[in-house]
Amino acid sequence: MKRKFRGGISKCLSLSCLTLFTAASALAGSKHPATVPANYVITPFGYFHPSCVNHLAKGDVLQRDEMAIQHANGTSVKIPVCSYPHYRADGEKVTGDEREFHPPDISHAWVEYASVTTTSAYGQVYAEWNVPPAPKTNDGQTLFFFNGLEDINDSVTIIQPVLGWNADYASAWGIASWNCCVNGQVNEAPPAPVNSGDLIVGNVYSTCASGKETCDSWDIVTFDFTNGNYSELLGTSNYGQTFNWAFGGVLEVWNLVQCGDYPGGGWSVDFFEQYLSNDKFVQIAKPAWKITNGSSGLTPQCNYNGTTPEEVILDN
Repeated sequence: MKRKFRGGISKCLSLSCLTLFTAASALAGSKHPATVPANYVITPFGYFHPSCVNHLAKGDVLQRDEMAIQHANGTSVKIPVCSYPHYRADGEKVTGDEREFHPPDISHAWVEYASVTTTSAYGQVYAEWNVPPAPKTNDGQTLFFFNGLEDINDSVTIIQPVLGWNADYASAWGIASWNCCVNGQVNEAPPAPVNSGDLIVGNVYSTCASGKETCDSWDIVTFDFTNGNYSELLGTSNYGQTFNWAFGGVLEVWNLVQCGDYPGGGWSVDFFEQYLSNDKFVQIAKPAWKITNGSSGLTPQCNYNGTTPEEVILDN
């Protein structure tokens, strides 16, 4: 069944389909680098001070021009510049003008990923994948699997639907939609719990008219087709970016100690039903996905591997 919709959620749109959950980002944990304060939290973008992680409520909208979060009741709150540094996976401090999002590399915890670029812009990236088994061991590690969009020429923010383990939910899987990191701030839509085996959809798409390369409004939807839970960040800003860099699948790890910290059963995450369109919403028939393996020098070594082109499969 084809589900490559551009707008919203085809299976569940009403409030009655959404259960609200209370969740909190994972703390840095006992395995974090010594340079990272213990009260920092793990995000898909690094270790951040809790005051710089905005957990949006349902209906909240990130406003680019006003650098504010507009609530569903019409009120808005300014987003201040984060007054704390954040840290990369290796403990490197990121301050001042360097607070903007860094291109991915192993020190940012991206172990392997599939990506492709264009000289114009993308209008949508979509993929489906199944939640893998829980890890056999729990050393306080956090795992992220996602797809998404970024501007390769001027990396200010990345928009992405994310599946995480030991992130919003302790020792469990959850989904959330993210936009990071203007003003050093991380923005997360309300997360939702999911279970191993569930079918996840990661859908990021422009809400502008066809042909607008630098669209200022995007919807990010992370949806569990199995249990109906979802996390959505609607009408979120591009912060001036032209999204010409697409990710078909990414593996990101934090505080990994042993290979058993990965999903059990000889893990493999298959990002299938891949859909990538240009800014005119014309599907790109065979995206030239390129697998990048950033695991060189990483300890432990866990036989990382990735394959393309029709699907993006990340495994060990």
